[in-house]
Amino acid sequence: MTTETNSVLNSVKDAFAPVTDALKNLEVPEAAREFVKKTANTAKDRAADIHAGSEKVTFAIETAVAGSVSEVAKISRNIQQAIYQDAEAFFSGIDKLASAKSLNEAVQIQSDLVRASGEVFVSRAKSTTEYLGKLVTEGAKNAQDNFSKVYSKTA
Repeated sequence: MTTETNSVLNSVKDAFAPVTDALKNLEVPEAAREFVKKTANTAKDRAADIHAGSEKVTFAIETAVAGSVSEVAKISRNIQQAIYQDAEAFFSGIDKLASAKSLNEAVQIQSDLVRASGEVFVSRAKSTTEYLGKLVTEGAKNAQDNFSKVYSKTA
């Protein structure tokens, strides 16, 4: 069985020997080799550009997120501070009301407290509006700048 298999294998080899020999001696033209090299280099360069672009996009996103986290922390601190100040003002107002010697004086103290509280509220609302407007403007500008840098260099 082995000799029959070897015999068939040898006859197949012999039949394809001219093709195998022709392929062994076949030379690939210089132009074809150069074309393959150029195509491979172009593909390699584009892959590097895509990678660099994705790194820049990731950096832009990380920068925006880090800035957002920082701003959220600031906002949280400001809210905590405002709550504390409101509590202090409330207890201070109760203290003042407790020291009133007449109903007229108590009404006057209460009116002053309400007016002061309203002024604080308006002041906070105004500064919050200004702060949020500035934050949105800066965020939009940063996002636009970051993405324009990314896309202008990858294009």
